Amino acid sequence: MVEIELDGKKVSVPVGSMVMHAADAAGTYIPHFCYHKKLSIAANCRMCLVDVEKAPKPMPACATPVTQGMVVRTKSDRAVKAQASVMEFLLINHPLDCPICDQGGECQLQDLAVGYGGSSSRYQEEKRVVFHKDVGPLISMEEMSRCIHCTRCVRFGQEVAGVMELGMIHRGEHSEITTVVGDTIDSELSGNMIDICPVGALTSKPFRYQARTWELSRRKTVSPHDSTGANLVVQVKNNQVLRIVPLENEDVNECWIADRDRFSYEAVNSAARLTEPMIKQGGEWITVDWNTALGYVADGLKRVKGEFGAAGIGALGSEHSTVEELHLLAKLVRGIGSDNVDTRLRHAEFTTGEGARWLGTSIATLSTLDRALVVGSFLRKDHPLFAQRLRQAARRGAQVMSLNAAREDWAMNVGASLVAAPDAWAQSLADIAGYIATAVGVAAPAPAMVNASAEAIAQSLLSGERKAILLGNAAAQHPQASQLLALANWIGGQVEAKVGYLGESANTVGAQLVGAQPRNGGLNAGQMLSQPMKALLLLNVEPALDAANAAAATAALQGSGLVVALTSFRDAAVDNADVLLPITPFTETAGAYVNAEGRVQSFHGVVKAMGNSRPAWKVLRVLGNLMGLDGFSQESAEEVRAEALGDVSTVPARLSNASVAVQAALVPQGGVQRIADVPIYSADSLVRRAGALQRTADAAAPVVGVPSNLWAQLGLASGDKVKVSQGANSAVLPAREDSSLAANAVRVPAGHADTLGLGAMFGALVLEKA
Repeated sequence: MVEIELDGKKVSVPVGSMVMHAADAAGTYIPHFCYHKKLSIAANCRMCLVDVEKAPKPMPACATPVTQGMVVRTKSDRAVKAQASVMEFLLINHPLDCPICDQGGECQLQDLAVGYGGSSSRYQEEKRVVFHKDVGPLISMEEMSRCIHCTRCVRFGQEVAGVMELGMIHRGEHSEITTVVGDTIDSELSGNMIDICPVGALTSKPFRYQARTWELSRRKTVSPHDSTGANLVVQVKNNQVLRIVPLENEDVNECWIADRDRFSYEAVNSAARLTEPMIKQGGEWITVDWNTALGYVADGLKRVKGEFGAAGIGALGSEHSTVEELHLLAKLVRGIGSDNVDTRLRHAEFTTGEGARWLGTSIATLSTLDRALVVGSFLRKDHPLFAQRLRQAARRGAQVMSLNAAREDWAMNVGASLVAAPDAWAQSLADIAGYIATAVGVAAPAPAMVNASAEAIAQSLLSGERKAILLGNAAAQHPQASQLLALANWIGGQVEAKVGYLGESANTVGAQLVGAQPRNGGLNAGQMLSQPMKALLLLNVEPALDAANAAAATAALQGSGLVVALTSFRDAAVDNADVLLPITPFTETAGAYVNAEGRVQSFHGVVKAMGNSRPAWKVLRVLGNLMGLDGFSQESAEEVRAEALGDVSTVPARLSNASVAVQAALVPQGGVQRIADVPIYSADSLVRRAGALQRTADAAAPVVGVPSNLWAQLGLASGDKVKVSQGANSAVLPAREDSSLAANAVRVPAGHADTLGLGAMFGALVLEKA
């Protein structure tokens, strides 16, 4: 530690700290623009000039290292005059348009100009003008004359998002921030540039001209999308969500959020919202009151149970639903006498573990790993904030490795990569295990084959201290999911690495904890979506878009009896539903999610329910009472949560990634295999209806990725289409050559309207030139 004197106070900070860090530790504010605690130091705005004793001139606090006995004055005449001079230069070319600027009221430049700016300008020449730029549907760069060249956005792209989408061109007063040759900004974390911009140069396009900051109420909530459980601040005016920004939580999302966390709120305000219960009669939808709708559902369930028995009744819930909703859904179905309840709609295997499957370590630990093997994950798009954590680790020298059907660009330095078709993943892990077994002198868990990439991964895992093997969405949904986990656990045990699942959705862990899976021989999601059910309850589910096998799910529901959809949207992809019950999205209900690390995070509704919609937990509670079931008398979400989770402090003890012994690795089937990613803005019902997100590059229509060898074999050229066939199901889609794919793997996205006619997300397919 080094001790310095700062404005007359003694402050101790670690060796290598800057004066700005000492000021932060002492609670002393030094004005600044370019400095940001999560970014590298640029020292180009000079607003943080301070008076350092014995220094010939004021020094930038952000870039001046502390030394033992240093004396620093941040408010001396010398420091204040230097800061005022910098402010004068910053305002020379800055347009004085605060009344029409979207940043007005929350602008660092505006705030500091009050303290350090002059009452008039000495500059008589014309101000410069920077031409506006169109960089996509999320970020507005229409007022770039306001830019003060702090370069925060540039450094954010390089260091946090991993993609340098913005840069500076020209020199002096001609400098400007821009993209390369008019490109759009397409990073899945791009919206954070809006937050870190200290002026009104980068603003939110969807929020532009919607409200002034002082008109907004601010309320806390939790993201309903991925398993990070990002903490959010929702900003509300006139009972309408107008903006979402991050709530800082170092242990979860730091000060960042993904673009889907930020912009998906457009869906909750959309015209697609379902606000009244509806019943289908004679093929037409009729609006009814809640008593009629719930009475119709209760009578229908009683009739089905009487005629066919409770075994014909099932329920499917989305893992984007809250703990309370999934608990009451499972309790309702079991109260009727059935055990047919599940949330694992995209899975191909349904083995349950001793406890809830989870990350296996804390989220914060991902930033400090020395070695990480990521198995079956489209990391950047599936888990943007986890990818950012691993990117931090890679920048510190960690070796991040992958096993997948494609060598994806994760916007970080990736070490050894094992590229194999999905049916060869188990054998690939067995190969890694074989090299480790030889190195440590134990028997291998399964027969191994010679594989140079597997050897490189094994050697890496045998070195380093902090290590993790992370199973992604594709590994969890894989037909050999339990085999992959068993092999990962064996490898983890030998190299002392944590083993866990990245988690598919906001409440994947919570769904397991509340028992929203069949326990006593009930039908799982795969079975319920491959055969007609006599009655089916769907909670936040659009089967054709959320199922592992879209074609089978569509056929099964067409043959089903009573189909009840609890949904927030009138255009929900449940064409054969008999009843639509309007439930509220996460902004209009209280509840809790359990994120990948097992952290229970509760929240309250931030606005009133739209129209006649109701929180799903209340709908399920009333339905339970109408069915005459016991245990549906809860008065609050907190009461339901207490019943669902019990003592929250015991949740960590209920998490487990334990697996059965490793079986012999299965021999790959051969032939052309499908690998299916779910596009980031097709993953749940909210992002599918968020207008701005649907205009991004990531929401473009799916294109079939064809490996180079197969591309040449089929004689394909740029712009061609291919016919993709899985059994009797097929679709014609545009194709592109993808040299990163395994030789016998074809990438066909799932969860999108264009691929609904296809079969399972994994398995053999036939490819023909259309």
